[in-house]
Amino acid sequence: MYSLMSQFSSFISKPFFEMAHSLESWPILFAFILGLVGALAPCQLTGNISAVTLYGNSSIQKKISWRDVFSFTLGKVAAFSLLGGLVWFLGKGIEQNLIFYFPWIRKLIGPLLIIVGIYLLGFIELTGTINLFKRSKENELGNPLGSFMLGFSFSLAFCPTMFILFFVTLMPLVLSSSYGVILPSIFAVGTALPLLFVIFLIWYLGGSGALMKKGRRFGTIIQRVAGTAILLLGIFDTITYWSL
Repeated sequence: MYSLMSQFSSFISKPFFEMAHSLESWPILFAFILGLVGALAPCQLTGNISAVTLYGNSSIQKKISWRDVFSFTLGKVAAFSLLGGLVWFLGKGIEQNLIFYFPWIRKLIGPLLIIVGIYLLGFIELTGTINLFKRSKENELGNPLGSFMLGFSFSLAFCPTMFILFFVTLMPLVLSSSYGVILPSIFAVGTALPLLFVIFLIWYLGGSGALMKKGRRFGTIIQRVAGTAILLLGIFDTITYWSL
């Protein structure tokens, strides 16, 4: 199953990867396009699809959740900046230590998506910082910290493809460039581009709160569809990465 995902990922990311290499003399653009390739990596696909489903569902039901989308993106920026900073200060040897932890962190993403899917289906209630979707009276998503942690954790879902993109392809440029310290953050924004594009598209087409105007019943149906999709993605993700 992972092999099938890798083939699909390689097929859709190949044009962007070639574009990135053509821009290698422009480090900022190179890091950004490389991040977009990373967004299509096998280990990032389910997480990114889930984020699009989650925040897209909320935006269509209520209102564009820019605060949570930016918090999610900021979480990704923090994760990749931290990893880049560790390599920057501690040297390339730190990569050998980190590689032992990534597979275990990756395995947590599937169960996390299952919990989120079950929550959206209304079978459980979460409180505290785990509650990513508690709505206030103004129908806003109530926990940017939860979105930040979701983005942070999704970013640590490394696989061989992501490891090569970040540590083998990007980090040499980071270490050799006078402003390389900012490149991991640019890479992180690239990995969030699919989510940012979908939310922008919903806003541009006037889809913000579209279902709220049609009644709560339609919103409930869409939320259950989104919950089912994320639950299935979580099950698929768990089967794929716990069998490796």
